[in-house]
Amino acid sequence: MMKECIRLLFKRKSVRSFLDKDVDDKVILQILEAGNAAPSAGNLQPREFIVVRNKNIKEELSKAALNQRFIARAPVVIVVVANFPRSTRVYGERGYFYTIQDCSAAIQNILLAAEALGLGSCWVGAFKDEEVSRILKLPDHTRPMAIIPIGYPKKEGAKTGRISIQELIHRDHW
Repeated sequence: MMKECIRLLFKRKSVRSFLDKDVDDKVILQILEAGNAAPSAGNLQPREFIVVRNKNIKEELSKAALNQRFIARAPVVIVVVANFPRSTRVYGERGYFYTIQDCSAAIQNILLAAEALGLGSCWVGAFKDEEVSRILKLPDHTRPMAIIPIGYPKKEGAKTGRISIQELIHRDHW
């Protein structure tokens, strides 16, 4: 089991090209449950998920995301939304930071769950917040954190290079 988890971590890649094949609601629900299984400060779970299948809304989201057209072509788009008051009511100003961390953990779980279920996905963070909020009619106390197109990959995602781990480790405190 552990080896499978590690393999999945290294196998996952960003996918921007999808087959014209629907993704069952039960599969999307599994992915969302995996997202919500992520840790959160005080177990406050300050994240919300918006599932978009509507072609017009996906088109608007792709435009708001600096014209990243692959978003509109994905069968399903999940938008992860930060609900700041869930954390700030307990942690004050620091709760903003925790909310962003908690959403990021949920996003990573969503990406890994999609991969485990044979789907491709991509973490899109480049978008106009106000525009996405308007499109999705988000309340003022929330903010979109990521747009995640999901579908069956048309082709394998490209393997990207990584900075050597030796360059990233600071051994001063070991």
